[in-house]
Parts: sequence; structure tokens; C-alpha cells
Amino acid sequence: MRFTRHSLALAALTLAAAAQAQISGNTVKVGVLTDMAGPYSGMGGAGSVVAAKMAVDDCLKAECKGMKIEVVSADHQNKADIAATKAREWLDRDGVDAIADITNSAAALAVQKLVREKGGIAMYSGPATTRLTDEDCAENGFHWMFDTYSSASGAAAALTKNGDKSWYFVTVDYAFGHSLEKDASEMVKAHGGTVLGSVRHPLNASDFSSFILQAQNSKAQVIGLANGAQDTVNAIKAAREFGITGEKGQKVASLLMFLTDVHSLGLRQAQGLMFSEGFYWDMDDKARAFAARFEKLHKGYKPTMVQAGVYSSVLHYLKSVAAAKSDDSKVVATMMRKLPIDDPVMRNASIRPDGRVIHDMYLFQVKAPNESKGAWDYYKTVSTIPADVAFKPLAQSACPLVKK
Repeated sequence: MRFTRHSLALAALTLAAAAQAQISGNTVKVGVLTDMAGPYSGMGGAGSVVAAKMAVDDCLKAECKGMKIEVVSADHQNKADIAATKAREWLDRDGVDAIADITNSAAALAVQKLVREKGGIAMYSGPATTRLTDEDCAENGFHWMFDTYSSASGAAAALTKNGDKSWYFVTVDYAFGHSLEKDASEMVKAHGGTVLGSVRHPLNASDFSSFILQAQNSKAQVIGLANGAQDTVNAIKAAREFGITGEKGQKVASLLMFLTDVHSLGLRQAQGLMFSEGFYWDMDDKARAFAARFEKLHKGYKPTMVQAGVYSSVLHYLKSVAAAKSDDSKVVATMMRKLPIDDPVMRNASIRPDGRVIHDMYLFQVKAPNESKGAWDYYKTVSTIPADVAFKPLAQSACPLVKK
């Protein structure tokens, strides 16, 4: 049989149309559900939307060439009911195929319950609770960047092993804080330490004086901050006002810090703090190139690990849609587990059966002002925590997707 140039072109168009027909509405829609104006807006927020759009642009130049892709966004205001309502609208009415970021653990758990019932893909790079890949896991839910276990495996383990054995926690009073305190407490005890107590505070607290005073009066060697973002910044400022600098026998350990928190504090107040993160803009050439692009698009800010996680998760999702030639959530979820994760953000990454994306984590310490060589040069690397150590062992998982 002889093929003309016209017949070959027609065949190619037919194949393209057939592939496109497997995409509902002929458009792949990604929703970024995040905190746009509250305490977590710096680590996620508008920067997460920028990161998602970067992922779209990169995929359209390669695996996703010819696809129609749209990014929408919404503010969940750190309220689980608002997050669930918006996610339901997106899935039922607006044709959204995947939801990314979902900063705030309570909001994330509400979305996880919804996607488990209704379909769609959820990719969590902002929340921290391990419940998302433990008892509340889902075949179509993926926890991308960090969690409370990986955060505790950094500073809590390192400080306790180095002799700071007694701890007292200042904890934000909702799912994220509870999970972080629990995982850190277990890590402290596993390394021969003791927990003397804890005090809980509301999300977005403005005055930490009473909480820090209780922690100081405990006489614990370490005051562990089981909170995040602006709450962490405010707690550290209060600790400095009370003279807790490490020189009087007590240390402040932030179990979860973001680049924007250090930027807000400044090196003079943040110097010496230790914590673990999954991404730092200056860790290697690939990360620096990614961060330089992001910085131009987001008001001169370098990306946090949450924003980097949004980029990585959206890019991997889109590659999986392109490979599957479908946006059916079951098909795409299977493909996401098959395809290797390859991007400027993740190192040694893979997806486990429980939906946990494991990858190398890093223990960082904030530089002193005289150690910094310029803008955003805030961290020095203490150690690399390998992917198979950084996250909760699969054998300990309560996820029903995990075969025992």
C-alpha cells in the first residue's frame, strides 16, 4: 500500500484527535488550592500558582506538546469546610482534574476524603500530617514534599543525639501541630530523650508570651516549636524577647521552617536554627536554575519547598496524563506510580504504594549574618537524610493500600 504525504498527515491528525478524545472536555485542568492571604501564604499562596504555571509551560515544551492545559486557583482560608466546598465545585462543576498544594493539614484531610469518594487527583506539597499516607491514604492522593515524620527526623533526632535530651513543645492546636508533636516526641524518645510537656496555641496567634513563658519554666533543654510559617516566626521572636538564645541552657528548635520564615526573621534572629527541608534553592545547579526562573516570575522571591513541590507534583501529573493519553484519575494514578520522577526539584524520588513520595531530605542550619554572601543565602547543609530514612517506614504504615 502506498502512503501519500496527505494520508500520513491525516493519520497523524486522527491519532492526535483520538488521544485528545480521552481528555475530558479536551482540557486538562489543575486547581491550586492554597492559603492566599493567611499565615501560610508566604510558603504557598501566589507562589504556588506561579510554580504550577511553570510546570505547565515546561511540559508543553516536551511531553505535553499540543495539549490544552489550564490552571485555576482558590483560597481555602485555612478552613476545612471551605477547602472541601471548593474542591467539590471544581470536581463536580468545573472539570478540574487535579488539585495541588492544599496547604493546611485539616484542609488536606477534607480534600482527601472527597477525592477518595469522587475521583480526581490530589497532590499535597503544603500540608504536613502523615495521616494522608497512613490511615487516611487514597489511591489517588499523593503526598509530595515533606511531612511531620520527615521534619522530626531532622532537628529532633540530631539535637537529641547530640545531648539535648529534655524537650517541651509549643504546638499549634490542630491536626498538623498534633501530628508534628507526636512524631517529634517519638523521635526524641527513640534517641534516649524525654518530653516534659507541651502547650497548645491557636493558629495564627499574635502573642506567644504566655506559651513561651510556660516552655521556659519547664526547664527543658529544648523548646520544640511544633507549628509553622508565621506562627513559627512569632514564636521565635517571643523566645528572643525572653532571652532564650541557647546561651542560658535552653535552645529553640523549629521543627518546620520555610525559606520565607527565615527571610521574615532575618539572619540576626534566625541564626543557628536547625531544621530539615526537602528543597533549597542553592543546593545544586539544577535547583539554582529553577529558582532563578521562579524569582523573575514571583516578585524577586526564591521558591520555598512547598512551591517547589507544587512544580514537581504538577509536572509529574501532566507527564503522566500525556503518557496515559487520559485524564481518568485511576489510569493517571497508576501511571504516576510507574513513571520516574525527574525534575529540577527532587533527588532520588519515587512513589510508594501509600502515596508517599520519598526523596532525600536535608538537615540545614541558618547562617550567621557574617556567613551570608548575599540575598537569600541563608542555609548551610549539615547533612543529607537519605530517602529511605527520612520518611516513616512502609512497614509501620496503617494505609490499607499497603500489603503486609
